[in-house]
Amino acid sequence: MSRLDAVLEAIDRTHDASMQRWFELLRIPSVSTDPAHAADCRRAAEYMADLLSGMGLDASVRDTPGHPMVVAHMDGAGGDAPRVLFYGHYDVQPVDPLEEWRTDPFEPTLVVGEDGRERVFARGACDDKGQLMTFIEALRAHIDVTGGQPLNLTILLEGEEESGSPSLDPFLEENAGELRADIALICDTNQWDADTPAITTRLRGMMHDEAIVTGPRVDLHSGLYGGPVHNPNHVVARLIAGLWDERGRVTLEGFYDGVREMPEATRRAWASLGLDDEAFLAEVGLVPPAAGEEGYTALEKVWARPTVEVNGMSGGYTGPGAKTVIPREAFFKISCRLVDDQDPHAIREAFRRYVRENLPAGMRVRFSEEGGASPAVRVPEDLPAVRAAARCLADEWGREPVMMGCGGSIPVVRSFKDILDMDSLLVGFGLPDDAIHSPNEKYDVRSFHKGIRSWARIIGALGGAE
Repeated sequence: MSRLDAVLEAIDRTHDASMQRWFELLRIPSVSTDPAHAADCRRAAEYMADLLSGMGLDASVRDTPGHPMVVAHMDGAGGDAPRVLFYGHYDVQPVDPLEEWRTDPFEPTLVVGEDGRERVFARGACDDKGQLMTFIEALRAHIDVTGGQPLNLTILLEGEEESGSPSLDPFLEENAGELRADIALICDTNQWDADTPAITTRLRGMMHDEAIVTGPRVDLHSGLYGGPVHNPNHVVARLIAGLWDERGRVTLEGFYDGVREMPEATRRAWASLGLDDEAFLAEVGLVPPAAGEEGYTALEKVWARPTVEVNGMSGGYTGPGAKTVIPREAFFKISCRLVDDQDPHAIREAFRRYVRENLPAGMRVRFSEEGGASPAVRVPEDLPAVRAAARCLADEWGREPVMMGCGGSIPVVRSFKDILDMDSLLVGFGLPDDAIHSPNEKYDVRSFHKGIRSWARIIGALGGAE
């Protein structure tokens, strides 16, 4: 029996124990956004450090100005063996609204559906406790079978991913020498579907901002002043409407600078996946035609085209009944999802210039100073680690993995590139119906089990011990 076969056999044999360790982590309510759960976040960090120490890694809890990091090392694979950095996060989203949960969000519940699929419901079941545990359990199997593993390994587990990661970049900068590796491994993404694995190679960047438009000194009576006075709500509505032209293209000056046209080969490959606009929109209860930029499919818009979205807007009276006022001010929040070489800081300046230049005389605007900005990331598909992982996933799942994009952003990938000068391999086993960030979050037991087996293969391949 080969080393890999022995490792895979150990994973299958110890499946119940792996599930139990996953459940123990899920029971810790490590909600990073809620100060009331600060002790729980530390408890989750200590649980993971103890777990890794018990496996033979040199693990410690590292304090930050916020929630702690967990850092662990295991060397001994030899100077020629690659060093990898595995990243995950132990914190979770709040559970609100609690009344919509069908089970206790911090008591993992195994449910067998009518389709025969086993699913575990709990906050963090997928994002990211279930996902990170697929790697940890794969590592455990390698260690248990051979007393070591074929890589020089560092593990970094964060406790603030769900609250904006304020401590992450400073921690990476302060500990760059300790954390730098040949490549980062991240398990916080999805499969293509329940039977088809995926490697995420495109992540859109992001810029978000908020404009607060002010008009009169105070709220005004709409009967006495309606007509000659500029209404901030009207101004905000016009500003928002002017962000796109009739073809769905964003009108901000220079917005498309750095955006590359899609190669025809990529368009054909994505079209072959079978997710047309009708199916894409049906998932959220809508029908074609799709909104947005003309000339692109819904999937192309999400994976390869930039957007501006209005995330919130308000002004004046919004309570029950009528209050006939012209409000003193109104605001709107936007987020831009960016691709290729778009500069998020230049786009922020273009947005602010657009707002200022289109305000009526006498009106004022101020902008939030909390807006985040990060460029897009593209992982080369010909990277040796990507090719190795693709072979491993095909061996485990019996299907070639989809090289997919992600409409969202994973800021740590950009941080690893900018601060530690390393690419990331993004392999995850989440499914679109996992309801992450929502009530009744779940993770399929099959995704968990085959995720462990997949990582076991990838660990072996990256270390040259397939």
